[in-house]
Amino acid sequence: MAVLALFPGSFDPFTTGHEAILRRVLPLFDKVIVAVGVNSDKHYMFSLEERVALIRERLKDCPSVEVTSYQGMTIDLCHRLGAKVIIRGIRTSKDFEYEQTVAAVNRLQDPSIETLLLLADPEHVNISSTLERERLSHQ
Repeated sequence: MAVLALFPGSFDPFTTGHEAILRRVLPLFDKVIVAVGVNSDKHYMFSLEERVALIRERLKDCPSVEVTSYQGMTIDLCHRLGAKVIIRGIRTSKDFEYEQTVAAVNRLQDPSIETLLLLADPEHVNISSTLERERLSHQ
């Protein structure tokens, strides 16, 4: 049975930090789905279609990666796709606290789905989508 993992996020934009986390987990799973989420409370720099296309282009050398979009709860997407692992990257203690809470809620909903928290590489700790959007807006 193939082991499928889900790497969810808004990815506005998909940063070198996101890519580094993804490439680190590729050897661990048969397939990783990058799931570009929609949050109605957020205002995006890039449309959903642009975010998906940019990620597909960036990861075209990774045959075990699929990129899709979704709305709703990540745990529901795991159920629809058959994913047993949710991958999340952590840069700071604030990230850890947030991700720990989300993982606990997901675990209450389905204890068979694990959350894998990976620490960002030191060179990516200061990279965030927010800072990347700021940088792009001044180009």
